[in-house]
Amino acid sequence: MKKNFFAPLLISILCLTSCISQENPPEIKTPEQSKYTTETIVDGIEIPWGMDFINENEFLVTEKKGILYRVSNGKKTEVSGLPEVYQRGQGGLMDVALHPDFKRNKTIYLTTGVHLEGEKGGNTALYCAELNENSLSNLKLLYKGQPNTKKGQHWGSRIVFDDKGHLYFGIGDRGNRDVNPQNLNRDGGKIYRLNLDGSIPEDNPFAMQEEALKAVYSYGHRNPQGMTIHPKTGEIWENEHGPKGGDEINIVQKGKNYGWPVITYGINYSGTSITDKKSMPGMEQPFYYWVPSIAPSGMAFSNSNVYKKWKGDLFVGSLKFKYLERLVIKRGKVVKREKILNDIGRVRNVKEGPDGYLYIGVEGKGILKLVHQ
Repeated sequence: MKKNFFAPLLISILCLTSCISQENPPEIKTPEQSKYTTETIVDGIEIPWGMDFINENEFLVTEKKGILYRVSNGKKTEVSGLPEVYQRGQGGLMDVALHPDFKRNKTIYLTTGVHLEGEKGGNTALYCAELNENSLSNLKLLYKGQPNTKKGQHWGSRIVFDDKGHLYFGIGDRGNRDVNPQNLNRDGGKIYRLNLDGSIPEDNPFAMQEEALKAVYSYGHRNPQGMTIHPKTGEIWENEHGPKGGDEINIVQKGKNYGWPVITYGINYSGTSITDKKSMPGMEQPFYYWVPSIAPSGMAFSNSNVYKKWKGDLFVGSLKFKYLERLVIKRGKVVKREKILNDIGRVRNVKEGPDGYLYIGVEGKGILKLVHQ
């Protein structure tokens, strides 16, 4: 009898504690004196959307308007051979990522807005190509979202890899929240999983569902803007823009529904309600959410010993408030928030380099390295 009585009680207490924590996220702190500053690695990039490192001295960085740069010792060179970039609203050339075996095969991946010949409007697409010095060859379209739209909102998109030979990338709801995110037969509002050659894994969650898109890994997303792999657990962590309030961090799991727009902690930009529901059976709660919105973009864990006491912390860029946010996570919860580089500019991306330092893409400035004062 005691077991039957106390078990439900314990579950209720744990759920209540979780809800209280989620409803009252910690306020962000601004240190009176920062021990850190930035060093400009490369400047003159208007919107440095994505980046990935070739080695400690070289990396690739995308410019949203349709330029891929190879940066070597602070000098940037344009890379030729890109697909035709469809820039509209928030869309353009987005992320770049090196194949896990890049040293051998020289393969890179790109996400970009695409408008193919004869089409109206556009959508997010994933390409791969071989990088030879400062040019691309063997360009191949691996996936393109459908249907096209002339709307300029919510293209996504970041690229990450697991250790089992899979690539993940996101496409936003493309401004059609009432149709795309919850429909498995339409692109938009999804995280996708492919094999590295672009084929669809046989064990994808909806591979056997007749009318579903086989590449979908999770759904119910609004606009994925940051994605990274947890250095210890291998989990896929993703952040996305909410509406007015309700930006989220999610731990992406196979086949799960993340709720947009059926559940949300945000409201319409006009101030009206989207829904009165913040939770529903069968829909995942965010690991963390922001109210008010910070417009997160880019995300990385600090996994080195470069920054004392920061190892294991999560760093997210804020477009809206122009700072880098540090989130301290303990026992599966965010227990502390801190502004790093306050008022630095619109932080579009953050990445840990092979030297263990954090590199941030700041609009109008370029790529900056976070260093000790």
